[in-house]
Amino acid sequence: MRVFKVRSVARFVRRERIGDGDLIEAIERAERGIVDADLGAGLIKQRVARPGQGRAGGFRVLVAFRIRDRAVFLYGFAKNERDNIDPDELADLRELAESWLTASAEQLGRSLADGSLQEVEYGGGS
Repeated sequence: MRVFKVRSVARFVRRERIGDGDLIEAIERAERGIVDADLGAGLIKQRVARPGQGRAGGFRVLVAFRIRDRAVFLYGFAKNERDNIDPDELADLRELAESWLTASAEQLGRSLADGSLQEVEYGGGS
């Protein structure tokens, strides 16, 4: 299992002081079948806690997810700033999820090299 975050999510988690461990915890829950919302086309929504608080009022992250293969954090937002995403955004995110989930190792390597993608250290999972 490889875990990545796109550049905009890397900025979001840095700004909100969300650690990679919190992102990994969200992926571990998904691997155990605990998904906050399945949005279709390999896109899931997971809750991530605010530092020092719980998940309920914290952050939401949208992740391209394929069990035992890869996860790509595509978008993050604070629950108190936004209730959800609109249908047009959802359609775009589903397409983006599909493209990351079907990307070849070479495409992933290029994205890592140009900084549009960052790998998150991941040692657990199935």
